[in-house]
Amino acid sequence: MLVIGRKKNEALIINGDIEIIVAEISGERVRLAINAPKDVVILRRELYEAGQLNLLASKQAEVSVLQDLAAAVSQKP
Repeated sequence: MLVIGRKKNEALIINGDIEIIVAEISGERVRLAINAPKDVVILRRELYEAGQLNLLASKQAEVSVLQDLAAAVSQKP
């Protein structure tokens, strides 16, 4: 892991086309601004991990359960 110190308005460049700027520092919170190509997916770690857990759960679900779920979702009120 690389640890780099930055001050407000200082930036990092990743892979030549992703820029991360320290936008604000308030107490223990840091706000980052990220400039990246539109095809680059940027997620907070907790959302990424939740998505991975959901993907794993969906792979382990029985087909009949998924079919029932799809039928329930497609029914119009």
